[in-house]
Amino acid sequence: MAALTLLAAACGSGGSDGAGDGKGAQVTVAALPLTDSAALYIAQDRGLFEKEGLKVRIQPVQQSIQALPALSKGQVDVIASANYVTFLQAYEEGTLDVRVLAEGVRVAPHMMDVLVPKDSPIKTAADLKGKKVAVNILNNIQTLTLNAILEQQGAGGPVYRQIAFPQMGPALEKGQVDAVHVVEPFDSAIQDSLRARVLVDGGATPVESLPISGYVTTARYAKQHPDTAAAFRRAIEAASKIAHEDPSAVREELPKYAKVSAAQAKSIGLPAYPAATDPKELRRLTELMRKQGLLKKAVNPSTLLVK
Repeated sequence: MAALTLLAAACGSGGSDGAGDGKGAQVTVAALPLTDSAALYIAQDRGLFEKEGLKVRIQPVQQSIQALPALSKGQVDVIASANYVTFLQAYEEGTLDVRVLAEGVRVAPHMMDVLVPKDSPIKTAADLKGKKVAVNILNNIQTLTLNAILEQQGAGGPVYRQIAFPQMGPALEKGQVDAVHVVEPFDSAIQDSLRARVLVDGGATPVESLPISGYVTTARYAKQHPDTAAAFRRAIEAASKIAHEDPSAVREELPKYAKVSAAQAKSIGLPAYPAATDPKELRRLTELMRKQGLLKKAVNPSTLLVK
């Protein structure tokens, strides 16, 4: 609750309602300090938003779910690196009429890992059965993907504990959990500081290339600001193309907004940055969510995309 209050205070009335549409429009974006958000910062630093006539203000948050109330109230216009699971569930429940402006990232090898202490008796994925595993948000993209991986390997499920990414290292060190399922750049940081061992590649079969986050807004915002929404999408897709074709651009950007050193940025596992949104790939996600009970009925991703 404190985080939500601080976010609302920081955003104030900074959304774009009444800020016009098209050239000169202001866009407030809530973003996580993760590799997922790299295209946002590339677009900002390389003048891609300015080229589209946009003035973009970035509001850092620690969990995309923290920004959901601010988005619904119009205090922020877009959430970057928004994990799809939370927002698809909100859409199904009728609490947020969400729309997807652009894809964020897709799963790639070792962009997230399950880590255990270097001297842990947990040696294989099967050993995770019944063990305490930290995830950033319960019943979300991390549990969804890890459950699918463990099922594929014939392993039993762990007991999940919700711990924010920045607190996962201390929790693992203190023995509060047996393992952490963590994304970059926190993944490499925990490996470096604790000499933690990689137990499971979070990008393994069957979740490889699965879309996991995007740039989301509301149907109301997309309808009221169609030119701004289209301009924002073009800028993000141009930045994502840069990130896809030149990973060094991401590695140069990370130390500017994430808690990662230039040295760490050179070696961390990066996600895939798609230059365009693919409804077929998004359908893989919604079908997996239905299979695990995170959606009650089918959702057609094509109806949620801002054209």
